[in-house]
Amino acid sequence: MLRLYFLVTILLLGVPNVNPEVSVEQYGNAEISTREMLEIGIGSGNGGSGGGGTGGGGESHGGGGGSGGGGESGGGGENDNVNPACFSNARLYQAFLALQIWKKAITADPRGILNNWVGSDICNYTGVYCAPPADKSVDKVVAGIDLNHARLTGTLVEELGLLNDTAIFHINTNNFNGTIPLGISNLHILSELDVSNNQFSGYFPSVVFTLHNLIFLDIRYNKFYGTIPAELFHRNLDAIFVNNNHFEQEIPANLGSSPASVLSFANNKFKGSIPSSICKMAKTLNEVLFLNNKLSGCLPEQIGLLNAVTVFDISFNSIAGEIPASVDCMRSLEELNLAHNQLYGRIPDTLCCIKSLNNLTLSSNYFSAEGKSCIIPNRSVVIDDTQNCIPNRPLQRSQKECAAFATKPKMCAPTLPPT
Repeated sequence: MLRLYFLVTILLLGVPNVNPEVSVEQYGNAEISTREMLEIGIGSGNGGSGGGGTGGGGESHGGGGGSGGGGESGGGGENDNVNPACFSNARLYQAFLALQIWKKAITADPRGILNNWVGSDICNYTGVYCAPPADKSVDKVVAGIDLNHARLTGTLVEELGLLNDTAIFHINTNNFNGTIPLGISNLHILSELDVSNNQFSGYFPSVVFTLHNLIFLDIRYNKFYGTIPAELFHRNLDAIFVNNNHFEQEIPANLGSSPASVLSFANNKFKGSIPSSICKMAKTLNEVLFLNNKLSGCLPEQIGLLNAVTVFDISFNSIAGEIPASVDCMRSLEELNLAHNQLYGRIPDTLCCIKSLNNLTLSSNYFSAEGKSCIIPNRSVVIDDTQNCIPNRPLQRSQKECAAFATKPKMCAPTLPPT
């Protein structure tokens, strides 16, 4: 729904105006103007000499003159010779230069997606979408990049920062590697960044904190590691997907400061308690996916305040304690998965009576009792209470296992009130 909304917005309203003036940016150790950077980056060789490689000029630095440039994956040659007068406005020409430099950093294109990235008609390049800017100052600009599922291999280049009219940048399900370049910080109107299902690595890409219009962030299925910065939850993000990486340490205590509707932190190495501040997200939060981490402690007592949440999955952690009594206030719940934790006590009857509930998974805990509504067959909700310690229920843990758990101290990390 998010993506459809922004595509429609771009088509109907255009993209906000961006100052096309030449700016000075820090690239490497020297300050150079954008125009100088373009001249260095795109090169000035001709088709006969193989073109100027990325950062090569007319010489042989990185694929320039002689036999060095214009290779199968490199571009160069005829594109370096495109006359700026062929473009209806300078912003399209700037975008053309950025795309050609990026093309040279792509080392494999098995589907031939970039075969038509040739010449001045960049609005017909595969994966490139144009629209008029909101102020109608020019006829059209590059408003979006969508190369999802293209199977491209390569890296992102600093010059992508020249696509500063771009509102949507989607490159999921490719084989891009390396890090997210700082040049992305120049995409001042970017609202959606999706680099999921690639081979990116390094610490959390802090460049996203410079993107003040960003509301959709998807970096899942990569190789990012380290901690999640607390600053992430002070951003106006509606969706945060960081699952299936190698993040660790605790989820920052200010989690509840986020206005997000979706939190997907699954399949990492987060530890510690679920921050009680999550209960402050009652007005916005719809989906919580914390499964398969190393979380511990108790569920926050105020969890019932999340009355708009439809999916809540904390399975495969070490969450302990009893299900808070307030859980029956989560009246929008459709799926609740608490499986494979250290929960115990009674399964509340009121939980099984939530009308919107479709799936309730409580398996592989140490519950010892459950309400009648959880036992009586109910066609509207599927309940899995197996591998617990509930008398007279099928497929429970052994008496020995349940007795051993009963003798253990029942302790949780203290739950602090939201701040």
